[in-house]
Amino acid sequence: MLNRRSLLTGATLAAPALVTARRAAAQEVTLRLHHFLPAVSNVHRHFLVPWTNKVREESGGRLRIQIFPSMQLGGAPPQLYDQAKDGVADIVWTLPGYTPGRFPRIEVIELPFIAHRRASVNARVAWTLFDQHMRTTEFSETHIITAWAHDGGLIHAKREVKTMEDLRGLKLRFPTRQAGEGLKALGATPIGMPVPQVPEAMAQGVIDGAVVPWEVVPSIRLQEMARYHIGIPGSPTFYSASMILAMNPTRYEALPADLKHVLDANSGEPAALMAAKVWDEEGPKVEEMARRRGNAITEITEAEKARWVAATAPVTESWIGQMRERSIDGAALVDQTRALVAQYGQGVS
Repeated sequence: MLNRRSLLTGATLAAPALVTARRAAAQEVTLRLHHFLPAVSNVHRHFLVPWTNKVREESGGRLRIQIFPSMQLGGAPPQLYDQAKDGVADIVWTLPGYTPGRFPRIEVIELPFIAHRRASVNARVAWTLFDQHMRTTEFSETHIITAWAHDGGLIHAKREVKTMEDLRGLKLRFPTRQAGEGLKALGATPIGMPVPQVPEAMAQGVIDGAVVPWEVVPSIRLQEMARYHIGIPGSPTFYSASMILAMNPTRYEALPADLKHVLDANSGEPAALMAAKVWDEEGPKVEEMARRRGNAITEITEAEKARWVAATAPVTESWIGQMRERSIDGAALVDQTRALVAQYGQGVS
């Protein structure tokens, strides 16, 4: 028969194991999210912060995501994807277009006059395309939390643009390879650079303007340097850029099953639409701010848009040929993207 001392000793020996088991069951994880825009930017304040808060709350505070804006963990924006792949950061927000040609299939939504003017439509299109064609191909080195594309970008310039002729010689920053090809086809002088470099480039006269959506304008003070803001009427629009939240795959697989479930529930199309909401809701506010400054906000005419569509059509044909050389059916991707834009864009103005 066990005496009291034996029972106490057994209980004492068992206690650490019980504590360890409880701690393992309630493991807390902190992830680092790295991106290129300042903390005052709309996407940081209105998407990344609410998204990380939602993940934390739904995990009971056990899954925390600490955000490092403005490249605080080092490197340059084009290096962000590799930072997620290599584990320098756990999660990154970046544009595939910052590394031209590396992610060929997602370029389809960045082609001239293929995307919708609303981010909510483009986000659904981008996620569908990623889910069907890219998960195990060009993005297989990381775990993609979500992918989306923003609303229609505008031309923000130091001089007015009404026609293709007004674009001749105009040095414009572009975000993606296809936007750059589109600008070249229209007669502009395209200059590629990540968006954080735009203010200095504008101040030094390296560029005369930039092609960006309204949402990002205040974070780079573009409304102070470009008096003219030129939009494209209706859909399809001149350009959109794709974006991703990419995670280090080893870090993802190491998550406890219940925390992985929380992250998965805040991934995919729901997260893409949460991101798109920022562009659709904040864009009009930024436009009104620029209008109050006295800036000129215009759209080219429908007739002029038809000229731009015709002038940039060879860009799409060229891209299809490039994809063929990489054993990718670019024509089928273009057809599917246009069909998805029409499907998801029904009833969306």
